[in-house]
Amino acid sequence: MLSAKRLIMIFNIGFTNMHYTLRQLEVFLAAAHTENITRAAEQLSMSQSAASSALKDLEQQFSIQLFDRIGKRLQINELGRALRPQAEALLDQALALEQGFRRHDQVGELKVGATLTIGNYLAVDIMAEFINRYPAAKVKLNVANTAVISQQVLNFDLDIGLIEGELHHPDLEVTRWREDELQIFCSPRHPLASKQNLTDADLLSAQWILREGGSGTRQAFDRAIHELLPELNIRLELQHTEAIKRAVETGLGIGCLSTLSLQTAFDSGRLVPLTAANRDFKRHFYFILHRQKYRSEGILRWLELCKNS
Repeated sequence: MLSAKRLIMIFNIGFTNMHYTLRQLEVFLAAAHTENITRAAEQLSMSQSAASSALKDLEQQFSIQLFDRIGKRLQINELGRALRPQAEALLDQALALEQGFRRHDQVGELKVGATLTIGNYLAVDIMAEFINRYPAAKVKLNVANTAVISQQVLNFDLDIGLIEGELHHPDLEVTRWREDELQIFCSPRHPLASKQNLTDADLLSAQWILREGGSGTRQAFDRAIHELLPELNIRLELQHTEAIKRAVETGLGIGCLSTLSLQTAFDSGRLVPLTAANRDFKRHFYFILHRQKYRSEGILRWLELCKNS
């Protein structure tokens, strides 16, 4: 006869490999509670023969006996008492999981990543509208550059990413979202401020304050003036748009950022736009999701709101 400890270990292996059914565990627990298979069957709304077979199959599966049979009475034995808490806990977890499945259409927690331009000038408004529509939702917003956000989506640390840069990775689904355009700008006191159109010579003679490598903004800028990059005079590389705007405003150089981040400064006259007609600074924003990520109701509704914003 195997010891109770050994039988519990065998039963736990069965848990891992699913050598049982939740229905069998329900019958076991109901029988332990009622001490009678007929009343257990009634409690579970099943026939007496089905309940009896379920309990018999469970015991035979592991070559164990969970009850002492005294006439029609079932008295739980030592092994049954030892396994009962684990079976109760497992069924509680199964019930919680079932309730989660039934609530699949409800919006729960959503972890969103956004690059700096999107995070500072689009995502916060979208998040506010999302929470207004779905008050029970919990949204966590992480703001970083494209390289960081994409890695966090790959690691399943984020449910969805909103990025500025183009990206190609076999495990990521990348979907075009909306158009954007970069804008060269300077201080009103800068020598180039009065020029109607910048030539390549102007671009090469200027000192630049730019976003850091790995950002979508820098990627779009480098693509637009790629043949000039080896000779470009880059004075500063900064991670934050407001820091770049402030540095340009003080006359340290000229910059190039999304028009989304510059309109207020243009309206106030603190900065002025510059035109380089022979350069294409148009780009797109994108959604990124891991291909293996389950598209929850929260993700689908967030995407829908973004597309309509």
